[in-house]
Amino acid sequence: MEEQKLREFICEIGRNIWERQMVAANDGNITAKLADGNILCTPTGVSKGYLEPDMLTKMTVDGEIVEPAPSGHKPTSEVKMHLRMYRANPDIGGCVHAHPIYGTVFAIKGEPLVKKMMPESVIAMPEIPLAPYATPSTEGVADSCEPFAHKYTACLLEQHGAFSWGKTLMDAYLSMERLEYTAKMTLLARLIQGERELPQDEIQKLIGMRAQYGL
Repeated sequence: MEEQKLREFICEIGRNIWERQMVAANDGNITAKLADGNILCTPTGVSKGYLEPDMLTKMTVDGEIVEPAPSGHKPTSEVKMHLRMYRANPDIGGCVHAHPIYGTVFAIKGEPLVKKMMPESVIAMPEIPLAPYATPSTEGVADSCEPFAHKYTACLLEQHGAFSWGKTLMDAYLSMERLEYTAKMTLLARLIQGERELPQDEIQKLIGMRAQYGL
């Protein structure tokens, strides 16, 4: 995607996660990779519902600033976990960090989402692991997420929130939506004592179908 369009798309994704109440106040951060390998990063201290294209910083995957935000805004301090994922898996093209309410409830509890209750979820995202707690904005968070860079497309951040990634920024956003939907479905099913996993043979069949969807 051409740079200006990608800047605008990052702002659109920011509005989406804000409108869906996946973030509050100035929470959350978004990054996306340009064709030249550089990264566009959202600013610190700005609501994701009110982002503007000129608020984004351009940097290398090693964190060196290539072009400061024209608006003068500084990049999010949590960019470290994003950059680590780009370095760990060069196929990643976008990352989203948010605090979706239901997903964050499970992150606070310290419980990964692993129940296989619905065909679409088994195909799209069979498991959502839990990254062990680390202080936000430190390399510790990057350390806890990096092991998931290849096998998964999202994880819960223990007592913090959620993080998703994908080949494109849209893929990363859809993974965040799926994570939150799965968390909400799990909680509601649990409230009516209705958690039921699919039969094991059906689970294996569905997992086997992931390849035909490019997963």
